[in-house]
Amino acid sequence: MRVFKIAAASAAAVMVLAACGEAPSEDNETEAASPAAPADNNDDTTATEDAAPAEDNSDFKACMVSDAGGFDDQSFNQGAYSGLLAAEDSLGISKAEAESNSDAEFGPNIDAMVQQDCDFVIGVGFLLEDAIQAAAEANPDTNFGLLDSAFSDADFAPVELDNGKPILFNTAEASFLAGYLAAGMTETGTVATYGGLPLPSVQIFMDGFSDGINKYNEDNSTEVELLGWDKEAQEGSFAGSFDDQTQGASLGEQFISQGADIIMPVAGPVGLGTASVAEGTDTKLIWVDSDGFDTTEYGDLILTSVLKDMGPAVEGTIKETIEGAFSNEPYVGTLENGGVSLAPFHDFESEVPQELKDKLAEYEQQIISGELVVESPNSP
Repeated sequence: MRVFKIAAASAAAVMVLAACGEAPSEDNETEAASPAAPADNNDDTTATEDAAPAEDNSDFKACMVSDAGGFDDQSFNQGAYSGLLAAEDSLGISKAEAESNSDAEFGPNIDAMVQQDCDFVIGVGFLLEDAIQAAAEANPDTNFGLLDSAFSDADFAPVELDNGKPILFNTAEASFLAGYLAAGMTETGTVATYGGLPLPSVQIFMDGFSDGINKYNEDNSTEVELLGWDKEAQEGSFAGSFDDQTQGASLGEQFISQGADIIMPVAGPVGLGTASVAEGTDTKLIWVDSDGFDTTEYGDLILTSVLKDMGPAVEGTIKETIEGAFSNEPYVGTLENGGVSLAPFHDFESEVPQELKDKLAEYEQQIISGELVVESPNSP
């Protein structure tokens, strides 16, 4: 059923959510940098072994299951995992995790977490929807969270689960700013984007990016071209996975040969393949989910990143659950509540014109106030 649901999800996405939650105020030793508190450039680990937890909730066990990217993907899974690590550190919880190597492992991995008596099980990514929903329905005494998707039935109608909480992000808002920036910074007049798989949580980035470019063209009477995505048709370029870096390299070479000098991969580790072929050229990258300047080895190529602040959202939901305040009301990260944002320009800070920075700040405030609405068929 998953393949069919992916194909139809974009059309159903606008019906999935009507409510937004408030912003969230046997252990693997591997740790990941949180977008909310970036580590030094090109260092994706933080040391917390010597820090005593602020609280003791060792009788509470929070667990996480990755998608196929794994917890060291320098992007989506890693950002989510940082929230589990932060909760272990600040709340004194117990934790467990399972990395999935393929879709076939989602269900067994989630069942394994339930069998380990986890109080709260979080699935990382849209692709885990069916497995998390099935587990939640079969285990009403366990709470579940799902990043980047809500729940639906076989006809794509929204489903509310008493013990299931969607954790979602309206990344179109921050991607609009990234698109406007890219259009203002390109020297060739051509920029590009592509996705890992055609999922709503991927296409929403591409939608906002497209709108930002169009707005820049409208404001400045320019004709910056976007390769890789047609928002109106909801069609574009996809790598076919979130882990095949050779596809990222191939797409990157294709876009660079067509004149693109700024590329936004929305594909997790696949984007590292694009970065590898961008080295030595004049091509810059816009990363997504985490701050690629901090989490990848290609900081000198990263113009900015579209941040999805998953760590604090995960940590906050765990805290809610510990305090007995678990709610199935979706959390939706926005520019207004800080759940999504545009990262600093880092090495390119001095190259971005002040006029462009001021325009980005102006549009950010307009989006927050509601004066400017970034629309996407994939928005929560």
